[in-house]
Amino acid sequence: MMNIFIKSILGISVLLFLSNVNFDFEDWKEKVDDVVLEKAAQGKITDFIIQLKSQAKIKPSIGYQTKLEKGTKVYNQLTQVAQSSQKEVIAILESNNTAYKSYWIVNVVYAKGDIHLIEQIANLNSVAKISRNQRLVLQDSGPVSSASRSGVEWGLDNINVKRVWALGFEGEGVVVAGQDTGVEWFHPTIKNKYRGLIDSTHVEHDYNWHDAIHTIHGDTTEINPCGLDTDTPCDDHNHGTHTIGTMVGGEDDLQTKIGVAPKSKWIACRNMERGDGTPITYIECFQWLMAPTDSNDEYPKVEKAPHVINNSWGCPNSEGCDTTNYHIMEKVVDNIKASGIVVVVSAGNSGNNGCGSVSSPAAIYENSFTIGAIADIDVIAGFSSKGPVMVDGSNRMKPNVAAPGVNVRSCIRNGLYANWSGTSMAGPHVAGVVALMINANPSLSGQVDVIEDIIESTARPQVYNDVLCGKDTMNAIPNNAYGYGIVDAFAAVKKAMSYVTDTKDVEHQFSVAISPNPIEDFVNLRLENVKGEVECIIYDVRGIVLKKEVFKPTLNYQIDFKNMASGLYFYEVKNGGRVLQGKLIRR
Repeated sequence: MMNIFIKSILGISVLLFLSNVNFDFEDWKEKVDDVVLEKAAQGKITDFIIQLKSQAKIKPSIGYQTKLEKGTKVYNQLTQVAQSSQKEVIAILESNNTAYKSYWIVNVVYAKGDIHLIEQIANLNSVAKISRNQRLVLQDSGPVSSASRSGVEWGLDNINVKRVWALGFEGEGVVVAGQDTGVEWFHPTIKNKYRGLIDSTHVEHDYNWHDAIHTIHGDTTEINPCGLDTDTPCDDHNHGTHTIGTMVGGEDDLQTKIGVAPKSKWIACRNMERGDGTPITYIECFQWLMAPTDSNDEYPKVEKAPHVINNSWGCPNSEGCDTTNYHIMEKVVDNIKASGIVVVVSAGNSGNNGCGSVSSPAAIYENSFTIGAIADIDVIAGFSSKGPVMVDGSNRMKPNVAAPGVNVRSCIRNGLYANWSGTSMAGPHVAGVVALMINANPSLSGQVDVIEDIIESTARPQVYNDVLCGKDTMNAIPNNAYGYGIVDAFAAVKKAMSYVTDTKDVEHQFSVAISPNPIEDFVNLRLENVKGEVECIIYDVRGIVLKKEVFKPTLNYQIDFKNMASGLYFYEVKNGGRVLQGKLIRR
């Protein structure tokens, strides 16, 4: 029986046949990835990911919940499941004196060991699968030139960022994050935006930086230029610095504007070692971003989580990602979104392969907000990956929207700048737009579906100028090239300003839609689900009451602004003991 089995698998694994390890082929091997099993059968120590059967079932929040409420709820559920279900696995690892790291954002444990350890773990009923820890690769096309220029970059003009700045919104009060190759934090264009910079003499990296790179990846023995397990932000590649710059970069004294939201703060996690990552570095960064920790990876704080995460990396089949392990990363993305964080992901640069080229995690997932790249003539870049997503059988439409991604100038190491192309450059534009929207309307913080819906509904529609993909027609919107269109920061912020949520009474919410905003001579209030009299109060920026109007329930009510000066105003709409607040711009 043994000889028959060996002959049947000879074409799959000659190395397994040559192994001196003696073991019977039993059911436990069905839980182990073929690559892990093959390497371990040679008597080698290999690293692997242990997936537990128990996974937290995170349900979407019902009614309004703040970002902190969502994050705390999700964090508590995830950690409780991990702590209760990993005990058997950890006991075996510790009894074998094996180093390991447990994770909760998805219920897995990372370890290294031989075939005997793998067999012990795989035999546990609590274990679902033992997977390889394959590498991830970047999603950029590399540098185009290092040309310098001053003023506002073409991509910012293209998405109407200057009109948002003119309203007074530059991302203030919002935290963006990048998980990438690291960041040169002291680059002049982004230094003052680092959340860890307390003042000119005090920098605090706890809760603002994490390094998930603990070993050199690949076969090289070269020393990493940043080192490993760094306590201070460092970029070993340039890619991470470039993406952070597009989100927040800007030097007023040099009149250089490269970032969409130049008054936002940034934090970061290094998940790639000179461009190569693994599922574990990916998982570790996402986990840290949901609940950042101090430099010892202790005392997690959900309240320190960012509002949006930019992800400019991917894991194609050539690097080991396939249908057997897609679900691990998908679960991570689902949990991050449920915690109230927007997950912006670059679509990939395989567009020259045609339709269905959005084909690797995390761009393929429903809960990833996937971004394609355009050139400065509003045409999709040839390299920008196109949908539909076919690799998982979903045929879902991707990308969600498109943004500037060709010849994008941003910062790189050593205080320099470079022009790069790739969907990696497009994604940060959209992450910056998210920051502008939340700055304009803080009640959007944590409301991921609303934010994504607004960006999609306000995008500039674009139709095909090339081969049709999926079931698209020539004039289809959305479509598998541009998604809903090219992101429009000004239109998104205008619509964001009209969104209000009653935070005090979920069961009996009332709502008000403001239009137009920015306003001219009049503002219209569209009210729904009101009970009794409605009071509307208008304040100036100093908090002085300028108008107070009380009126009976009505669907539509108009307030006269003809004698009001141009500028920023605040409003409160009160009904039944509940209060809705927001901002108004007078042209």
